[in-house]
Amino acid sequence: MDATVLHAPGDIRLEQVPDPQIMAPTDAVVRVVASCVCGSDLWPYRGISRVSRPRRIGHEFIGVVEEVGGEVSTVRPGDFVITPFLWSDNTCAHCTAGMQSACANGGGFGGPDRDGNMVDGCQGEYVRVPLADGTLVTTPGQPDEALLPSLLTLTDVMATGWHAAVSARVRPGATVVIVGDGAVGLCGVLSAAQQGAGRVIAMSRHADRQAVATEFGATDIVAERGPEGVARIMELTDGIGADAVLECVGTKESMEQAFASARPGSMVGFVGVPHGAEAPMGQMFNRNVGLAGGMAPVRGYLDELLPLVLEGQINPGRVFDSTVPLAQVADAYRAMDERAAIKVMLRP
Repeated sequence: MDATVLHAPGDIRLEQVPDPQIMAPTDAVVRVVASCVCGSDLWPYRGISRVSRPRRIGHEFIGVVEEVGGEVSTVRPGDFVITPFLWSDNTCAHCTAGMQSACANGGGFGGPDRDGNMVDGCQGEYVRVPLADGTLVTTPGQPDEALLPSLLTLTDVMATGWHAAVSARVRPGATVVIVGDGAVGLCGVLSAAQQGAGRVIAMSRHADRQAVATEFGATDIVAERGPEGVARIMELTDGIGADAVLECVGTKESMEQAFASARPGSMVGFVGVPHGAEAPMGQMFNRNVGLAGGMAPVRGYLDELLPLVLEGQINPGRVFDSTVPLAQVADAYRAMDERAAIKVMLRP
């Protein structure tokens, strides 16, 4: 089958790889209907995260179950499924506490399973999914084509934006600032609005992303950064700052922006993959600003988010502003790296 392989920074190739097989009785093999490039895929693509050897890449996909192992009981061939970006048993102590992203028996796509067998990256034609019963979530029947983009966001970016809002303790009527205008940040805007925020301030310098943020519920747009951005936030909040801040980038600068925008006693919910970011402990202590978040437990949010998509209450699929064939995956990476696209969907 065809699958995406990252050979070195900037070197993405579509290559022939072996078709996935059932390797454990808890596995499923899923035919990919749609996958995508994530902002976190750009870290190794840009060489910021180390690339020491060619490896499969991609962790977001939706598809149709082709085959299941003998112990799989909750999904069957023909089911349309959403696959969280981490696989989990959904039964261990961490999972039952709502932290499926820290499953004691789980792992990530493109890495080894518990038996040492490599798990497929998700930018390909088929994917072996370990612990299928705990990982895969079925939709009621085959979804309409128009729903596919929004369903695909549930594998990561929508659930991650939701996690940022939950971690920041967004409350009805609250003033919320979102730092970052990538797909996760935009989904954070949508999440804050959906969770009842009274004022949603999106920090964005790009007209196309500002438009999506406004559609998702942003009441204000702040294009400034650094001290100028903080000054603008303070101007909009009468010098108080935000009740909740969603940090959706992961850099030192974005974390500093988040804490400087937060009012005393507020929370920063962070979901950006950390690259040079550190928690400002002195600032947190002196101003009683809390920090929570991390890797989103996507599986734990799907029971809540899937009905919102199916019922048309949210349309997070708007973050996809480009769709290309899997054969053009290198173009997809370039478009996102150059910020010519917000998020690119890949179709086999």
